[in-house]
Amino acid sequence: MSDHQQPGNRKKKGDVIRYLGVASTVGINMVVSTFVGFSLGYWVLDPYFHSHPWFTLVLTALGIFAGFKYLFRIAKKANNNEDSRGQGVQDSSENKY
Repeated sequence: MSDHQQPGNRKKKGDVIRYLGVASTVGINMVVSTFVGFSLGYWVLDPYFHSHPWFTLVLTALGIFAGFKYLFRIAKKANNNEDSRGQGVQDSSENKY
């Protein structure tokens, strides 16, 4: 068998592709959430309420916050998945005290 056909290499390649997918999702989410907050403030609420730039600033900040919140949630989930993979199979009746 050549190197690229071995099961271990397939798993590593699959993991790399999965991590690239997650990373691109996080990046896209950061941009979209920031843009939605900015757009809603700049083109909808500020002209309607004649409050330029307050809604733009607040909603842009909220969009950035939402993007980072998603980033941390994904990072925590990935960390939990890595921890569970590293532990191997454990007996569910194991005493943890």
